[in-house]
Amino acid sequence: MFRIANPELLILYALVAVVVGLFAFATYRNKRQIRLFAEWNTYGRLASATSTKKPYLKLVLRSLAVLMLVTAVIRPQIGSGLEEVKRKGVDVVVALDVSNSMNARDIQPSRLERSVQSIYRIIDKLQGDRIGLVVFAGQAFVQLPITTDYGAAKLFLSNINTGMVPSQGTAIGAAIEKCMETVGDSSIKSTAIIVITDGENHEDDAIETAKEAASKGFVVHTVGMGSPQGSPVPDGRGNFISDGSGGTVVSRLDDALLQQVADAGKGKYVRASSNADALSVILSEIDAMEKKEFSSKMFTIYDEQFMWFLAAALFFLVLEMIITDRKTGLLSSIKLFGEQQK
Repeated sequence: MFRIANPELLILYALVAVVVGLFAFATYRNKRQIRLFAEWNTYGRLASATSTKKPYLKLVLRSLAVLMLVTAVIRPQIGSGLEEVKRKGVDVVVALDVSNSMNARDIQPSRLERSVQSIYRIIDKLQGDRIGLVVFAGQAFVQLPITTDYGAAKLFLSNINTGMVPSQGTAIGAAIEKCMETVGDSSIKSTAIIVITDGENHEDDAIETAKEAASKGFVVHTVGMGSPQGSPVPDGRGNFISDGSGGTVVSRLDDALLQQVADAGKGKYVRASSNADALSVILSEIDAMEKKEFSSKMFTIYDEQFMWFLAAALFFLVLEMIITDRKTGLLSSIKLFGEQQK
């Protein structure tokens, strides 16, 4: 199997044509300057020991050297065998609250934006682990199935907003259930669920769901976004959301509920703030979890071939340097471009 390690550098082949063109132009210009000194046939008699063909040979050698150098830079490789790679790690499923209350700004830049930043940090700390993402408000949806593609996870995160779940509310229990469905069996205790929310649960019994998750081998951690004092919820039009009586809706962090959910799920509860990242506690817990072996994958082993092209480039350059402009018997017998040696 053949591949190129640096395909983005294939554009350098276009530069080869430019360099060859410059070499050819230099050769032509040199010949033209000689003609300004004397007619070509006259010059041939005056410089009878100088070859008129070797400049073209040297041009070919220089061009081949550049071509070989570019080929070496793009690093051609040939597959020489297969290698089996087995990975061990844990499954981490993040349930992110995207209800309107997450737009509150009692932590900066907002509860939701700070939550997304925290998930980015979680992803950056993972090594061989799998990650999944569930978003929830009044309902819960799988945003990213369990995967080891951290780049895809970050791409999905960049599109998170509070309008992606049609029904408003905060169904923490439904979010935990959806996380369990995403992973499946976790009987060997290697799956962590991280619920990131302000804790204003209005939809279901989150504590009982966390207990059920713990009984199935899941560990449920909670991260509180916001402050107990609360903050008005922006409506996206420069004002704040109001209730039925015209009063401003103030969203407050429910520390007590989130602590109870974490206790029921045999996990940890931490409160995020604008000045400190509390995720270190949960990340340490995840790192200490029992690792499970994921399905092994086969990878092709590739051998580098660039050294052969590098050696060829060096050969052509050295050969070009040692060839003089004097005539030799072999080249004198070659009729190039219809020229006659005199």
